[in-house]
Amino acid sequence: MAITDDREPVWDQPIDVPERWIKVVDTNVAVTQNAIGKAMVSGEYESMKALHDALPELTPKPIAWGTFAHDENVHFFLCEFVVMTDDLPDVEASMKMLADLHSKSLSPNGQYGFYVPTLQGTVPQRTEWANSWEEFFTKSIKLVFENEERSQGYDEEVQRLCQETLSKVVPRLLRPLETGGRHIEPRLIHGDIWDGNTSTDVATNLPVIYDATCIYAHNERKLADTSIHSHAELCKWNSHPCVPYVTKWGNSMLKPTSGTSPSRFRKRTRTTVMRSIACQSNHL
Repeated sequence: MAITDDREPVWDQPIDVPERWIKVVDTNVAVTQNAIGKAMVSGEYESMKALHDALPELTPKPIAWGTFAHDENVHFFLCEFVVMTDDLPDVEASMKMLADLHSKSLSPNGQYGFYVPTLQGTVPQRTEWANSWEEFFTKSIKLVFENEERSQGYDEEVQRLCQETLSKVVPRLLRPLETGGRHIEPRLIHGDIWDGNTSTDVATNLPVIYDATCIYAHNERKLADTSIHSHAELCKWNSHPCVPYVTKWGNSMLKPTSGTSPSRFRKRTRTTVMRSIACQSNHL
């Protein structure tokens, strides 16, 4: 593959990269393997393209994704090089740009989802289109439970709590958003905002975000990540009233005690999380 002067990909030609560029190019090329890797880089390219089209100053420009000519199991994603600081971006500037992004990025068909598969790490997230936020979120959470069961095995209590969450918690929280004359519109979200995917552009001194896994969703959906990662500055990003509870609860409860095996901790954690969610529904 080659990139022409106007940055249009030419898929039937090899890349001609001068040796002096190798170190620079290497820092901007994400390389993965096999089918999951292909989905990761294609999803990231389309995600970054959607973000860049909506608000160019917020992201590096995505250039291309593709497959190695000499190995069809190795895939890459290429974006422009941006010199960034090691610091978190300014909170107020970041919030303003995210608000601008959400105001300029309505779903093209008015539905929730995305037009290509996108992944959280190596795990596919739900992207199939849905007409309501409740429908999309319910199916997304169900997929999370299914992936957890495949990974950790069947657990009767977790299965029961899953059903309570899907049948009680989600409808009570989300249905009022789109009933009784109320209406929300799906907006493009980055999908994984945390300090590992945010920085400051040295040239412009503006926030920059990257490593996206986009969907069109409720605009507050992934801001919760800014508190879960337990970073004080990122916690300022989210003014939702649930954040202090989530942060305090997550920091105090989701930590393994001495002598606890990783598998036992994972099982205890997921059960504790789901029991807490189900219990909270009794107060809604």
